[in-house]
Amino acid sequence: MFGNAVAVPANSPHLRKSGSRPVVSDLEYLSGTETGNGVDETPLHSREADDLKSTILTMNPTAIVPSPILLWRFKVFLFILWGLFCCKIGWDSVMRMSVDLRDLFLYEAFLYYNPLLLVTMMVWFWGINLWVFSQSNINHAKIFELDQNHLTHREIWKCATWMTIVVPTSMTAYLYLYSHGEVSLAASQPVLLYVAVVMILVFPFEIFYLSSRYFLLRTLWRIVFPLQAITFADFFVADILTSMSKVFSDLERSVCRMIHRQVATIAWFEADSVCGSHSVAIPVVLVLPYLFRLFQCLRQYKDTGEKTTLLNALKYSTAVPVIFLSALKYHVFPDRWTNFYRPLWLLSSVLNSSYSFYWDVKRDWDLSTFTRIFKFNRPHFFSHLLYGRKWVYIWVLGSNLILRCTWTYKLSAHLRHNYLTVFTITALEIFRRFQWIFFRVENEWNKMNSKTNIQITSSNLPTEEDKLLNSSNHSV
Repeated sequence: MFGNAVAVPANSPHLRKSGSRPVVSDLEYLSGTETGNGVDETPLHSREADDLKSTILTMNPTAIVPSPILLWRFKVFLFILWGLFCCKIGWDSVMRMSVDLRDLFLYEAFLYYNPLLLVTMMVWFWGINLWVFSQSNINHAKIFELDQNHLTHREIWKCATWMTIVVPTSMTAYLYLYSHGEVSLAASQPVLLYVAVVMILVFPFEIFYLSSRYFLLRTLWRIVFPLQAITFADFFVADILTSMSKVFSDLERSVCRMIHRQVATIAWFEADSVCGSHSVAIPVVLVLPYLFRLFQCLRQYKDTGEKTTLLNALKYSTAVPVIFLSALKYHVFPDRWTNFYRPLWLLSSVLNSSYSFYWDVKRDWDLSTFTRIFKFNRPHFFSHLLYGRKWVYIWVLGSNLILRCTWTYKLSAHLRHNYLTVFTITALEIFRRFQWIFFRVENEWNKMNSKTNIQITSSNLPTEEDKLLNSSNHSV
């Protein structure tokens, strides 16, 4: 009863419904023979097999999907075409303005849009940082204590791409509408863009990378209110904010004009207005990132008792006189500024730049074990070009020193009349911070590995009890 299984023919009537065709194996079908009647139907079955194969190839979805390289090239082509279109529309719009108002017109447009353009630039650079970390042996997720849902460099670049599309598009619409007399519609463009950015950041639903947005907002909250122990992510982001203090200053002036309904109006001619270039709020907003970082250092000293944190706090305090002495130019007599406050401003600028450069090289990067971060896990052109090359270190040290000195230009309110120069210097400072990130993160990774090795070594050392037990086993 429970013997061997009975072999049932493939075309057995017990395996099919009544009146249906016999079940024929693919091998028999494609060979052109039908086992039941012994009739050779090779030409017919061969033709049917060819038709079946062609149908399968036609229905295969991979046969109609373009290659990823071709799709990527098409996207790049559309991106470049869109960029040229925006440049053409923007140029024609500027040329429609009268010569005497053209420069002021561009100044106002830059005021509203250059903060978001610089933030977009920082996001692109952060994606490059993450790409290098992924190619090397640095686990940035462990350093920043990120969860498994953290954004990769591809997702960061996707966000940067959309920002690169949306911000210049809004700026182009502003230029076009303003130059064609649609002032009210033009004034609504930066307002809508700012509102959209805020809504995306605080949107409470599981879209637009909710966990990453929450991590960023929580970190910003911890920076503004350092009421807890300072993590690496806290002071790392706070350091980046010091490089973007000009961004926050322009954001404050832009939002001020939006609130007072001065967008696309003649109010921006008045430097002494509530939102003008002589406003007291400008140096206050400029100094806030440095004060946040100063309070973080004091909090670290309270938690750890390390005196180096006090020296770090002193470094950030040197930026305060640079900012406020420069702002005094608009609130004191010209002779008083030239003979007394300007020399103090120059002295404080030299002190701040020198101290910051020393701290970058000696403390943040640890020159004694200077970085070799460009060693990738797999053979790569950039690794071969950069890893261990002396010119890399010379370039980083020289560019960091020069850009530390030029950064003082941005912190000085009395030198902000040339908005294109200030925008360029701010962009260069963001580039300096982009370089700084590589070496600062790698230095932190080396510290974490050295602590781990010390703990492993100490755990392997025998205790006094183990020594006594081992000594009792010796034969005397």
